[in-house]
Amino acid sequence: MSNIRNILPKEIDDLSLLKGLAAKDNRAILQLYKLHFPYVEHMIINNNGSQDQAKDIFQEAVMVLFDKVTGEGFVLESKLKTFLYAVCRRLWLKQLSKKSSKHISIEQDGYEEKIDVSDDLQLHEEQEQRFEKMENALHLLGEPCQSILTDFYINNKSMQDICDKFDYTNTDNAKTQKYKCLQRLKKLFFSNAL
Repeated sequence: MSNIRNILPKEIDDLSLLKGLAAKDNRAILQLYKLHFPYVEHMIINNNGSQDQAKDIFQEAVMVLFDKVTGEGFVLESKLKTFLYAVCRRLWLKQLSKKSSKHISIEQDGYEEKIDVSDDLQLHEEQEQRFEKMENALHLLGEPCQSILTDFYINNKSMQDICDKFDYTNTDNAKTQKYKCLQRLKKLFFSNAL
């Protein structure tokens, strides 16, 4: 294991992980598990699953990701963590719905509660449609707005970083531009064109 730590950079980026996965590089696959499995495991265990089920779901999600990165035209438009989490959540909800066509019983502290899974699945699909619509709106937004909003909201860059990247005279100008970009994004998102 110490050999792997020596080979991989301390913080490997999403693109490097995707390239490693496409090349069937075991180091990248191990790093994928190390970075992203704990979030999936937590989500599944907190939703009536076991660690073994979490491993199975994550393995299936990695296979979905592998199929996408080795296929044609795949572009990751979110953080890899977000993509894997969404795939795992969808797979887990499908598995839960198979166990019970409409309801799942959960016993906790001596009380049994029935949860309507079909509502959760519908809500999840609606959220995914909104995320897709937002990705389309962001794509239509164009540059530099697309980069500014992505850097700030997805890559967690500071206004100073954005100011430096786009050569704004000060952070107030960068904030003003971010605000204008956000307003344009909202307009695109809420238009019926998407």
